[in-house]
Amino acid sequence: MALHDGAHCTATRVTGDAAPGRRLVSARQVLTLLRRALPSGSGLDLSLADDAPQGRTATARVVIAGPDALARMLWPPSADALGEAYLRGDIEIEGDIWAAVDAGRSFDLRRLGADLPRLARLVLRLRGGAGPAPELRRRARLSGPRHSRARDLAAVRFHYDVGNEFYALWLDRRLVYSCAYFETPETSLDDAQEAKLDLICRKLGLKPGMRLLDIGCGWGSLVLYAAEHHGVEATGITLSAAQAEWATAEIQRRRLEDRALVAIRDYRDLGGFGPFDAVASIGMFEHVGRERLPEYFRAVLGTLRPGGLFLNHGIATTATGGGLRPRWLRFGDGGFIGRYVFPDGELVTVEDAIGFTRRAGFELLDVQSLRPHYALTLRSWVERLEASADRARELVDEEVFRTWRIYMATARRGFEDGSLDVAQLLLARLGADGPAALPLRPWWHGAHGRPLEHGPGGRSPVGSPG
Repeated sequence: MALHDGAHCTATRVTGDAAPGRRLVSARQVLTLLRRALPSGSGLDLSLADDAPQGRTATARVVIAGPDALARMLWPPSADALGEAYLRGDIEIEGDIWAAVDAGRSFDLRRLGADLPRLARLVLRLRGGAGPAPELRRRARLSGPRHSRARDLAAVRFHYDVGNEFYALWLDRRLVYSCAYFETPETSLDDAQEAKLDLICRKLGLKPGMRLLDIGCGWGSLVLYAAEHHGVEATGITLSAAQAEWATAEIQRRRLEDRALVAIRDYRDLGGFGPFDAVASIGMFEHVGRERLPEYFRAVLGTLRPGGLFLNHGIATTATGGGLRPRWLRFGDGGFIGRYVFPDGELVTVEDAIGFTRRAGFELLDVQSLRPHYALTLRSWVERLEASADRARELVDEEVFRTWRIYMATARRGFEDGSLDVAQLLLARLGADGPAALPLRPWWHGAHGRPLEHGPGGRSPVGSPG
């Protein structure tokens, strides 16, 4: 919500309107114009903190702290202005977060027509009397070559090491921080995440005695599930010290030390770590960077035995998505997401990801999009975070709470409109005799979605869901 192209102003010197009363009048005039830039029936009310709500039937309200806050939000023009204003506390979002996000995405100053220059003059008058915006305390400031080991370590810890208790407030009971797998929209988050873990295990054909590697294992949810329910020897790696500490304690609590291990290790340090019968990477390759993807997939290939399976699960951008995603939701361009959420994160299309895997030497077995499932996952996360807002604010900085609330709410709409995707690629390392001998139907589900009796190529039983 900022003044974008079309609001041209030839003023060379901005002068402030020092009288508080006049600034308040100007701010209210600005808000009157901004309301016209919202789509009809948006359900959003825009008002100053000291003013009464304008819309009696509004489902959401954006409350602006005062004229100075309004001026900072609108000038200088920035695609990140609304998100940064929310993190600073210049605005509050009350009520239905989804209505607020939808209104922000469809906000269009072109609806003002001939009144656009008037809006520009009013905003410049307000900005001239406002002080500089307070600097946000939590902002990624990375140094060194992009996607070097040290910089990747700093980027990952910036996002994940904000406190295990904070994540535990709104994730499921297993602390799975990736897209769940819902049977229906009413399925609980706990059940949907367990269904996702089991789907991965069945796709990989896991059975007792096999060795599994989970790259970017988070809090060890897949490692623990596979060891407990499929009898494998599971190893997970992460760059987050907080995640590794929590996962190790959970392994010990469940007495799985003989079958499960989580270590701090970079994917580039997997030499001599294998061989593994199966490898999973769930929600990690978004951090790798496009230029590093060939190296990443070669490293994974090197850990697999011939004929072993690899499941890569990750967010993707879409080249033909119908939605207009706000620029600040994009990865890898230094915008809002890069500064405050996922520094150095980069998305590629599913088609590009497949190309990288083929060039690394993998055979593609299956592609499954979970896009609608991620929208449901994010809805659950936001609702659970909001329900625990008081406790969340006790555990983390206010900026962290606001960052996660706004980024997850906006990301949900990206998955709903098709501008974001998430896909599972099931891949195989070629065997000594070439491609694997595969059954004619997917082995991870049979009639009515139940597992088949045997794994890929007629191997021994895969195992039933836990």
